[in-house]
Amino acid sequence: MYDVIIIGGGPAGLSAGLYAGRAALKTLLIEKSAVGGQILQTAEIDNYPGSPEEESGSSLIGRMKEQAQRFGIETVFDEVTDVEPEGAVKKVIGRKGVYEGKTVIIAGGASPAKLGCPGEAELTGQGVSYCATCDGAFFSGLEVYVVGGGDAAVEEAIYLTRFARKVTVIHRRDALRAAKTIQEKAFANEKIHFLWDSVVTGLEGQGMLEAITVKNVKSGEETRIEADPNDGLFGLFVFIGFIPKSELYKGKLKMEDGYILTDENMQTSVPGVFAAGDIRRKSLRQVVTAAADGAIAAVQAGKYIEEAE
Repeated sequence: MYDVIIIGGGPAGLSAGLYAGRAALKTLLIEKSAVGGQILQTAEIDNYPGSPEEESGSSLIGRMKEQAQRFGIETVFDEVTDVEPEGAVKKVIGRKGVYEGKTVIIAGGASPAKLGCPGEAELTGQGVSYCATCDGAFFSGLEVYVVGGGDAAVEEAIYLTRFARKVTVIHRRDALRAAKTIQEKAFANEKIHFLWDSVVTGLEGQGMLEAITVKNVKSGEETRIEADPNDGLFGLFVFIGFIPKSELYKGKLKMEDGYILTDENMQTSVPGVFAAGDIRRKSLRQVVTAAADGAIAAVQAGKYIEEAE
């Protein structure tokens, strides 16, 4: 029997683990694959307080993981297939076993949203990517396109200029949504170009991405962009948002547009069950807010246990 079971090992989960561990709560963190979550795919982080210059997602997570483990939290790698949140004893069912706890903190995060256009599925990993850090180096000296206009899209476009000879940002609006400082860096970079008011409607290629069809949302005109004949291929990086990993909790917790609803204490609609990070409804999804969510959830889980005893 655990005091706290944390589902998800990203910044929210690790922060929850740190606070729960420091409070001497018997804590289990369950992660499907690699501890770290989406942030592992981020090459540069300069908006997390106290981070050194040239901070990366992996270096930040490495310190978070080590710090949480110092306070004795257990970690198990398992895929959660079901959750029974009601009652004094919460059950988390995984492929490897059933875990029981007095409280549960859901920190499962979110996954990249897809374009949903023809050719995307077939060419994923063959020119289509959702991770610049993972795949940027494969396109050294080539042209790449980035879909999106928020912080992540523009930051990754800047990162990709390390490898690609030209980076074109495709955005459905006529202005970026990214923070002004990020926009300024992008506009000042000679390698970055912009294709405004456009969406991707089709992808083509024999084994590798060779052509993109884009549609102007104002005129309705479609344009087919082919790879330079000397290259024979190019890259497409998609950063258009995320989808919360919340399927398991439908019908069990109150949700809105797939996001779990919580109060300011991260409490969900079920007593003793908390949610933290990108999986919950919130106004800002950043590492710093995920860490704050995790800390609050762990402290409130401790208070819940005290009051229940």
